[in-house]
Amino acid sequence: MTQLSVNVNKIALLRNSRGGDVPGVLDFALRAIEFGAEGITVHPRPDGRHIREHDVQALREAIQVELNIEGNPTPDFIALVQNATPAQVTLVPDDPAQLTSDHGWNLEKDAEGLKPIIADFKNSGIRVSLFMDPIPENMAAAAQVGADRVELYTEAYGKDFGTAKGSATLQTYIDTAVAATESGLAINAGHDLNQANLGEFCRRVPEVLEVSIGHALVAEALIDGWENTIRSYVRILKETVA
Repeated sequence: MTQLSVNVNKIALLRNSRGGDVPGVLDFALRAIEFGAEGITVHPRPDGRHIREHDVQALREAIQVELNIEGNPTPDFIALVQNATPAQVTLVPDDPAQLTSDHGWNLEKDAEGLKPIIADFKNSGIRVSLFMDPIPENMAAAAQVGADRVELYTEAYGKDFGTAKGSATLQTYIDTAVAATESGLAINAGHDLNQANLGEFCRRVPEVLEVSIGHALVAEALIDGWENTIRSYVRILKETVA
């Protein structure tokens, strides 16, 4: 079954808007695990607008499931990851000014810079995933720089789901997953996945081992509650292999 990793950035964003410790990032993470999540994702950014270093350390010490730390491999980010030694790091080519991640790596330009960073993380026992656009031809290059996995950027799928373009867009992810597997890569996915479109994606792209979902999940939880929402995502993922 595809595993659910809950991104708790938006919990931290709400906390930081007021100051103090409410809502508690660790508390929401632990509850997500209690309700069936098999991983927790965080994406610290240089401006500290949501997840902060103390959150990463608290999660690393308290949770027993996979911790996935996402981010651009700046020196500060690399130091944070090496100190926390999570199960997985997902390298994302985002600019500090971006509201959210909006593109994958250009390995024609970035490969040489990524290779030593990836090697160092792997030497520390950290699995490395690269945030990538759904382009089949780029999967071999991701394997060549040393990545263990790719996280397919699913914004296009989410945008086109339910439209006339949906089938063709989904096919690009199917083709990319095949290319990734043939290159020896395992596959994650994330961005704009929600309860409406997740099941179809995981049924049609069964190679996906893990989905990272935060924004939609938190927004849905405002209506249905944290427990109901987490359990619903887990149920959707279970149904894709039923």
